[in-house]
Order: sequence, then structure tokens, then C-alpha cells
Amino acid sequence: MKRKHSLVLVTLVGAAMSLSACGSDSGDDGGSGDSGSGSEATGKIGVILPDTESSVRWESADRPALEAAFEEAGVDYDIQNAEGDANKMTQIADSMIGNGVTVLAIVNLDSESGAAIQEKAQEQGVATIDYDRLTLGGSAEYYVSFDNTKVGELQGQGLADCLGDKDANIVYLNGSPTDNNATLFAEGAHSVLDEMSNYTVVGEQAVPDWDNEQAATIFQQLYTAADGKVDGVLAANDGLGGAAISILEGAGQAGKVPVTGQDATVEGLQNVLAGTQCMTVYKSATQEAGALAEVAIALANGDEADTTGTTVDSSDDSEVPSILLTPQAITKDNVGDVIDDGGQKLEDVCTDKFADLCAEAGIS
Repeated sequence: MKRKHSLVLVTLVGAAMSLSACGSDSGDDGGSGDSGSGSEATGKIGVILPDTESSVRWESADRPALEAAFEEAGVDYDIQNAEGDANKMTQIADSMIGNGVTVLAIVNLDSESGAAIQEKAQEQGVATIDYDRLTLGGSAEYYVSFDNTKVGELQGQGLADCLGDKDANIVYLNGSPTDNNATLFAEGAHSVLDEMSNYTVVGEQAVPDWDNEQAATIFQQLYTAADGKVDGVLAANDGLGGAAISILEGAGQAGKVPVTGQDATVEGLQNVLAGTQCMTVYKSATQEAGALAEVAIALANGDEADTTGTTVDSSDDSEVPSILLTPQAITKDNVGDVIDDGGQKLEDVCTDKFADLCAEAGIS
């Protein structure tokens, strides 16, 4: 069945859509934009990012991309970060609703707290959007993300490409058990690797809150339990991959044991160039932020957004109207694609230590 919503009919952007917003400021509210005194905008879009620990992408990629998208559209917005604290996210949501947001997008820290925020927003006539992560049991009008099962499939195929046809022992280092995306990543990877009889899973564990320090401890334990007989690591993102690489370095196996990743972070791309990481998955923040901005503005105008299909909420089998973008596998051969797309800056990736490796990869 499809989720039933009462779309919020508010006017955020009228005839003055072409008017530019004033620049974003970085005050105590975490950064907001004002559409200016000459604009007819009467609403406001709020976005709550999850943390700064699970991935650097939220502040280094998503925030600036969202700010650019909203400012180009000339809308008033407020973007804040919950810093990994579900109570803080709830407080931010309450504050945003009190300060007049008419559309609220969240990257939930867990489905329970996310659903509670959405229920409260709905009661106040505020439309909600799930950004990047689906809130199970929630009431969001739309879900904007990448095809997360496809992300896992790319990771699984990437690891298989690096391992080849040999018999190999694999360890899975999965993302947070409270993140529905992590479940989809693992399902996608398993759908590829489980079909290959030459691979044996010798360890698998989820990493609470995507915490990289815990990931290193967990991987060390899995590696020890397997007597060091680990030939490949399916790590759900670059942070977890980096944690596994740090343990492999201590065992003299970094670069010999392929490791996957996701997010195409600076560290992840550098590890790919250095050969200690097999691949990563790139999800363009510009594309995702642009998609979110389009959906938010449509909702604010009382319109329906264009979707690519629906996503099933496994908690109740409801279908959530979705905009799912296509991720890209990144190996040493196409690291330059991320830089060309603006996902990372050349000067950040190709530092002195990696300049020669960038040149060898044709990145300049």
C-alpha cells in the first residue's frame, strides 16, 4: 500500500522565484539563508543533518551543496547538524517548527526518533522529507536518496573484481544497525557475493553509529577470530574502510587485502590511489541536494514532486514516493571523475604525498 499523506499547502516561493537569496550566514543556528526583503517568499525550509562523525560528507559536501541549491532557488532556509545526538535533533526540529519552517527534511539518527519528529511536524502542518535515510514507520511525504541497494551491489562487485576468481575469506564491516541504509548496503553486497561459491564469509558485524574507532576495534576482533586469514573486507563506507586499513597496516597486509568503501571522501580517494582501498562509491552531493531542493520547493508550493518510483517501508510495507539517484563505482582508474564533478577538490586529494599518484592516474 502507498503511504497516505495530507500534503501541506503553503506558499513558499511565488512569482518571485527568480529573485536571489542573500548569502548564508554562519550564526549560532548552524547556518541559514534569507530570501531578502524584496522576496515574496513566506515559508522556510529546514534541514537537519545527522552528525560529523559517521562521514565527513555531511558538512564538507551536503551542507554547501544544499546551501547553493536553496540560494539559487531564492528560498529561505535553515540547515543545522544534530552532532549524533537524537535528543538534540528533536530539539532542533522543535525550534525549527517554532521558527516557522513549512518543510522539514531530516537525515534520521534512528527511525524511532525520526518518526516522532515527523509526527510532531505533521501535527503542526509542516511537510516532511526523508533525506538520504528512510525513516521506518515515519510519515514523510517523500524520500530523497541514492539507490542504496545499488550502492551495496557496486561494493560487492567491486570487491569481487579486486579478489578475482580465487578462493577468498571475506569480512563484512557493516554500518550502524539503526540506519536503514546500512541494511540496504549489506543486502546489496550479499546479493552479489553470496552467488559466488569461491567466497566464504568468516566474519560480519555492524558498527554502532558508524563510529570509526569502534570499527577498528570490531575489525581487529574479527581479524583475530579468523586467525588473520582474511582476503577481502566489505566495508560499508570510507570511514569504516579506513579503520580496517589501519588494522591491516599493523599486520603488514594493507594493500594486499582489498577493502571497499563509500562516499568518495578525500581519505577514501587517497586510499584508492595508494592501493590500500580497492574502491569506493560516489554519490554526488550536488545531485542529491538539488533533488531535495526541488522536492522541498514543490511541497512548499502545494505541488507534487516528480519521482522515480517508490521505496517500501519494511516496518509496515507502505510505499514511500521516492527520488532515487544512481551511484557510481570509483576505482583508481576514475578517481578523476569525482574531482571533475566537484565532489572533492584537486588540491585536497592530490597533496604532496599523493601528487605522483594523481599524475599516474591522469589527474591534474
